[in-house]
Amino acid sequence: MKVVLFCGGAGMRLRGYIDDVPKPMVQIGQRPILWHLMKYYAYFGHKDFIICLGYKGNVIKDYFLNYDEAVSNDLVWSQGGKKIDFVNRDIDDWTITFVDTGINSNIGERLKAVEPYLRNEEMFLANYGDGLSDMNLPLMIDEFHKSNAVGSLLLVQPTASFDIVHLSPEGKVAQVAALSQADIWINGGFFVFRKEIFRYINPGDELVRRPFQRLIEKGALLAHKCTGFWQCMDTFKDKQCLEELNHGEAPWKVWIHTSTVTSNKSTTSKSARDPSERHKTRRNTRHFDLQITG
Repeated sequence: MKVVLFCGGAGMRLRGYIDDVPKPMVQIGQRPILWHLMKYYAYFGHKDFIICLGYKGNVIKDYFLNYDEAVSNDLVWSQGGKKIDFVNRDIDDWTITFVDTGINSNIGERLKAVEPYLRNEEMFLANYGDGLSDMNLPLMIDEFHKSNAVGSLLLVQPTASFDIVHLSPEGKVAQVAALSQADIWINGGFFVFRKEIFRYINPGDELVRRPFQRLIEKGALLAHKCTGFWQCMDTFKDKQCLEELNHGEAPWKVWIHTSTVTSNKSTTSKSARDPSERHKTRRNTRHFDLQITG
């Protein structure tokens, strides 16, 4: 199943703390958050990516055109450096299509721009490109496949440290509770779509506004609640949080935490298919395919 990644944002709220790069290229450890997200999808067998480029899209192209396997893989160096054998490799079997979808385009416009690359797909995945999770992706896909919905989105509970204040009819404070403890769910940025989604997107539409409202009116929008780990990267504080986790267990690294190799088949162990069971808290020759358009 193809994966559409929206990578056109500039990450304005991170300016001043990071290099001037597209938001998905902000580093978490030695690799950009985009790489971590693609590794997550690849672990579940989804290795055909469409990257929607925008702000400084050339930075993303250059990263993969000059991909350095040595950064995150063990290797054997011999013959004075004339021979390098990698013990393992990251992205040999990935296919990446790079599409320029405009500097100022919104998410709906970016998705419409890559419609020609999805014409033969009955279903596909999509992601905002700035959040990580250990969510049970096969389960979300299975639920969607069994439904007649056109779209499904991941619901997560907000991680912001705000308090919710409840008032009495007289205007007195009746209760103060942490936002994270409230029964409030927000869009987590992970999606599954059928190709019919394009019928619901008109020119200029932001994806989750009018198109989703049209789906709601048709009873064609599904939701999947994430009960495991999820963290977006909107602010420098969010980046620090992910950096700290990356130095430890890094819950989103399902490709490390489970030994069972997961594919699109349903014959996987519970721990492989449901990573949230583990986290109830919170250059050498390159062989992958590159398709650059625009």
